[in-house]
Parts: sequence; structure tokens; C-alpha cells
Amino acid sequence: MKANRQLLVFGAFAALALVGAAGAAVYDSIWRAPHPLAAKVVQGDGKRGPLHMVWVPDGTFMMGSSHKLAQPNEMPAHQVKLTGFWMDTNAVTNAAFRRFVQATGYVTTAERPPRWDDLRVQLPPGTPRPDDSLLVPGAMVFVGTAEQVSLRDFSQWWRFVPGANWQHPRGPGSTIEGRDDHPVVQVSYEDAAAYAAWAGKRLPTEAEWEFAARGGLEQANYAWGNERAPNGQAMANIWDTQQAQPFPVVTDEKIAVGTTPVAAFPPNGYGLYDMAGNVWQWTADWYRADFFKTQAQYRQAPLDPAGPKESFDPEDPGVPVSAPKRVTRGGSFLCSDTYCISYRTSARRGTDPMNGMSHLGFRTVMTPDQWKMAQAREKQLVRR
Repeated sequence: MKANRQLLVFGAFAALALVGAAGAAVYDSIWRAPHPLAAKVVQGDGKRGPLHMVWVPDGTFMMGSSHKLAQPNEMPAHQVKLTGFWMDTNAVTNAAFRRFVQATGYVTTAERPPRWDDLRVQLPPGTPRPDDSLLVPGAMVFVGTAEQVSLRDFSQWWRFVPGANWQHPRGPGSTIEGRDDHPVVQVSYEDAAAYAAWAGKRLPTEAEWEFAARGGLEQANYAWGNERAPNGQAMANIWDTQQAQPFPVVTDEKIAVGTTPVAAFPPNGYGLYDMAGNVWQWTADWYRADFFKTQAQYRQAPLDPAGPKESFDPEDPGVPVSAPKRVTRGGSFLCSDTYCISYRTSARRGTDPMNGMSHLGFRTVMTPDQWKMAQAREKQLVRR
């Protein structure tokens, strides 16, 4: 029993960064959608831009939100100025990540035994080191519940599963066979950054991600406007799109709970798919719950902000306020209006950078200079 308790505690340790603030119970559609700014979709063709990426133009926008649905860490709305960049049309897929692994031999964090140095910084000071037998490769997996439960305790629907990784997202016995076009999951920040470097790209800053997700809409709640389901049309893969039962109840194994293929829902104004729902997405920034308050104090809109220099999150019980966290954005297939409305464009949370989860993936960006360098490398290869 002692060993089992230790394993459960270890699983809880790994899960501490999971939950963002709970959202409002009912969506209020009275607040009307803004008119979209002029947005032109510019798709890379391999000559005038990188394949499978779209151009996000220069612009100044209001980042964050002061809407009544917004959580304190999204406030206040403040001006930010960005230079243009290329962004992946879709989240990185299983097929794309497999090519990276096959080319490099990369081993993800979920496939390696956890390092105590990575774990202890997420735990209260003085937490004893677990026995080495408990430090096994694995990741956090959504398992659901058999009946309605209090939504205050996420450990009821999440488990640390030994053997869970990007090839086996729900643990041993699960597979990604036939799911090449689904977003890769169970990847940590470290894994995502390694893929981006291999591809000659990088992870987006938080500001770049939000500007791109808005698709030319100023201060809309969602990537497509302010109505959650305009004309009754589902716009994202969230719990309320797939499930007839309340979150997190899963009683019918025939009803899928998980990712959908990329581009299964309409794109936003810049031609980007799944900037809401399906999987949370890593960004490059450290997470500070109060960062937007700091940014709002500037008289001029900051240009290409790179985020804070350190993490700060006083809202995560049992985790040191300065524990390392990176910003994740976009929400996932687990978002529900009865629990957390984190598929809203301004919603944000901090996540342990070494943590893999079954609803967490990423996409990459490329600057014009990086694109020029990629073209130059390609020309050199052709000459050889």
C-alpha cells in the first residue's frame, strides 16, 4: 500500500500544473461580435513562403481581455505591437513528429525516467525524494469519471500512467496508428523546442500566438467571433462538441474523448486551424499570472515582447509560486462551459515545461530571416 500511495502522490505531483481557473457556467451571447479587420490569407508555397505555413502580418492589437468571462490573469487588455511572421497552418501532427524522431533519434521526456531535479522545483520545499522505483517513464492521461464529481479535484479524472508517451498517448496498449493527421500529444516544452530547432523554426511567443489566434478580430472572445456556435455550427473540438454527458463523465467507451484530425473545423481569418480547442499549445514565454498588469503600465505598446524573465503563479495550490512554468494557450478537447472556457482567445495558463499530457501539443513559427536561411540551405544542397 505504501508504494501505491507513493505512486499516486508522484502522479499528483506531475499533475499540479494542470488546471486553469474555472470558467463561467453559462455563455452570455448578448455581447455582440466585433467586425473583423481586413485579413488576407497568405499561404506559403515553398517558394514565396514556407510550405504548410501562413503569413501573420505586422500589427498592433489589444492583448488579453477585460470582458466579464476573462480571468484575472488575462487582465487588463493592453496594446502590443508585432512584426510579421510565418506560423504553422496546423498543430504539429503525429506524422510530422515521427519524421523528426526518425531523423534524429530523439527521445521525448515522457520516454525517459523523470529527473528529480525537474520534479522537486514543482513541489513544496522539503518534499522527500521518491524511491527510484517510482521514477519511471510516463505521462499524464485523462481517464474521466464514471459519475458526476466535484470539479475542485482534478486528480479524479487525471492519472500518471507509466508507459504513456507520444506513440502511446493513453498508455501501453494505446496507439496512434491511423492517426497521422492528429496533433501530436504527450510532448513537453523541451520536446516541442527540440522539434522546432530541427525544423529551422521556433515556438511562438505568447503575444505572437494570441495575435495569430485572433485572425484579425479585435477583442473577440473566440478565434471566430463572440458566438460560441454561430448558427448552431460547432467551431472547435471541445467537450461540449463531442460529449452528451457532463464533464468529466465517461461511461461509454464507444464515444471518443480526444483529439480530432487537424483542420476538422473552419480556420480563422489568417487561415490558421485549431487555434481553439483540440490541444493546448506550448509558447516560448515563461508564465507570470500578473504579466499583463505589468505590460499595461507602458505608455507605448511594447514591440515583439518576449515575455517575463521568470515564472510566478500564486494560484496553484501546493506548488511554489516561482516554480518553472511556460505559457500554454488555446484550450483542448477537455474544455467545457461548465468547467473552464479556456478555448477563448485570451485564456492562458502556466504548465510545467517537463510535463507531457494527453491534451497538450504545439505549433511553430518562422521569421522572414529564418525562411531566407532555409532557402539558402536548400540552394546549397541542390548545388552539391
